Amino acid sequence: MNTTTTAIPDQKKVGMVSLGCPKALVDSERILTRLRADGYAMSADYAGADVVLVNTCGFLDSAKEESLQAIGEAIAENGRVIVTGCMGEEADAIRAAHPQVLAVTGAHQYEQVVDAVHTHAPPSQGPYVDLIPQPDIKLTPRHYSYLKISEGCNHSCAFCIIPDLRGKLASRRIDAVLREAEKLVAAGTKELLVISQDTSAYGVDTRHEERLWKGQPVRAHMTDLARELGQLDIGGGIPPWVRLHYVYPYPHVDAVIPLMAEGLLTPYLDIPFQHASPKVLRAMRRPANEAKVLERLKGWREICPEIAIRSSFVVGFPGETEDDFKYLLDWLEEAQLDRVGAFRFEPVEGARANTLPDPVPEAVKEERYARVMEVTERISAAKLAAKVGTRIPVIIDEVGEPDEDGDIGATGRSQADAPEIDGAVYLRNVPQSLAAGDIATVSIEDSDAHDLFGAVA
Repeated sequence: MNTTTTAIPDQKKVGMVSLGCPKALVDSERILTRLRADGYAMSADYAGADVVLVNTCGFLDSAKEESLQAIGEAIAENGRVIVTGCMGEEADAIRAAHPQVLAVTGAHQYEQVVDAVHTHAPPSQGPYVDLIPQPDIKLTPRHYSYLKISEGCNHSCAFCIIPDLRGKLASRRIDAVLREAEKLVAAGTKELLVISQDTSAYGVDTRHEERLWKGQPVRAHMTDLARELGQLDIGGGIPPWVRLHYVYPYPHVDAVIPLMAEGLLTPYLDIPFQHASPKVLRAMRRPANEAKVLERLKGWREICPEIAIRSSFVVGFPGETEDDFKYLLDWLEEAQLDRVGAFRFEPVEGARANTLPDPVPEAVKEERYARVMEVTERISAAKLAAKVGTRIPVIIDEVGEPDEDGDIGATGRSQADAPEIDGAVYLRNVPQSLAAGDIATVSIEDSDAHDLFGAVA
């Protein structure tokens, strides 16, 4: 009996360049997960890809320039490029710079991106060749994961165009978020980084609707979410590190501090204060209650002394005077924040701040940036020096190879350090058994302005 067989064609391969914030990284993970379910393989380089996706950032002009450069590099190296992400809202500008792009889609337009890939690199195998379900694609290490709880934002800050790019607040269902978190922890995640444009506003758009979780009603609310995430188990009854990002200091934020004191939530809050001068905050269209914030910071530290507060500030906003800037420096001295990032104001096309009077000269922006970094680095150095001689938990990100003496070094982070944006803990002479994702007790031996140094206890 004659039989004929048909060879299964090679899978089409997709490359990905992901720019911008962690929220965009989550978008990239979702796009690639969907494409793999449709029969595509992932390519680690330009040469092996049938098509390259560039997930762009469009928040600042400098970010747009970086996005355009990344698109140009992908075209030069591969030639077949699909653009998505925040800058995708400016399709005309992208096509003017790079007319060769195959398609342009906007932020979190997952279906449109997938459709564009299907059009320009049709799947050769289909989703049913491999009948074993595949896990979701992660672009971060196995031991930490970003957990996006909403899209968009209801604020109208003068310097920001996020609502124009990503729309108004749209919260995910609480049960869907918790299912994703449980799945991530089961797959090896030890640290969950909760992200959104405004984590404190989670569920406002759905009137904090209730859903059943484990047979009990749970509200779509930041405090309920934090409490439930703290009930997850990474093994031995230990909860994952749960880190809250982009937290606006609404009154109900006070309710999560006791969860940190109880060990259910990582004692860390990322709060985008942006400035302290009431006049500048009003011009930014942000809440101007800096004095009350100082009182609340003091109260938080009384409840949970180990809490770490990170924030970001804009210097050189239009109309910012020397007195405004000195007010910010004095406020920082009193606030004693643990981690601080500073940015020079950049006009963003479409932002209301562009029409404000009294722009600050670039030289003055640079001088103020240097001064604010000097103050915050001094505060950081003192806070880290106070940890020398203590023992703290550290999550391991990377373990090195033995040196000529056989000693092995490792890099990790304390609970005060979010990946990519904060400091690190550098370890000497670690055990051979130590691996990425382990949480070790570390004796701190030294420090500098940003990092800690020590050994496994």
